[in-house]
Amino acid sequence: QVQLVESGGGLVQAGGSLRLSCAASGRTFSRYAMGWFRQAPGKEREFVGSISSSGGDTYYADSVKGRFTISRVNAKNTVYLQMNNLKPEDTAVYYCAADPTGRGVYQYWGQGTQATVSS
Repeated sequence: QVQLVESGGGLVQAGGSLRLSCAASGRTFSRYAMGWFRQAPGKEREFVGSISSSGGDTYYADSVKGRFTISRVNAKNTVYLQMNNLKPEDTAVYYCAADPTGRGVYQYWGQGTQATVSS
């Protein structure tokens, strides 16, 4: 069982930056691939990006590629989402999720953190 807690959301102007954190409980964090997702009001939840258990591989949605960076520090049981050059369309609740098998099936989810980008 893994518990995930996101933090770091807030209000920022367009062009600004935010860094989201996701802290995980348990001793198995280093074995899990991790993903970030977001859901804007009235829209479906969408994939933002993911990182392999070792941190050696990352993947991003086209909409955030070149602006967002995912990293992790396994010794701290934490994964990060650095968001730069933010746009109003990035406004959403951001969720982290854990994938125990590395096959893109996310079994554990955090409660989400709100990021709002003003124009």
